[in-house]
Amino acid sequence: MEEGRRFESRRGGFGRRERGGFIPKPVEVGKEYDVTIEELSSRGEGIARVQGLVIFVPNTKQSEHVKIKVTRISRRFAEAEVVGKPEVGSQQEE
Repeated sequence: MEEGRRFESRRGGFGRRERGGFIPKPVEVGKEYDVTIEELSSRGEGIARVQGLVIFVPNTKQSEHVKIKVTRISRRFAEAEVVGKPEVGSQQEE
């Protein structure tokens, strides 16, 4: 079995290995993003997504539009803190 084909059969996701390395995450630690909290986790944290990557944001409510700063990135999700409300006229990350 070729090396490239071995990874094609695995589940997709962020950070999965492909020929030549890993796929980068769509967010970076320390950067700010305008997001909408789509739902709440079982622990009560808000869940937002940036290009499909789940981001947990504490102290938020569903449907709330917030500006977040990414504090941690793991293999399957990221964590962030609220830094304010989105600026008028700025585009929301999706």
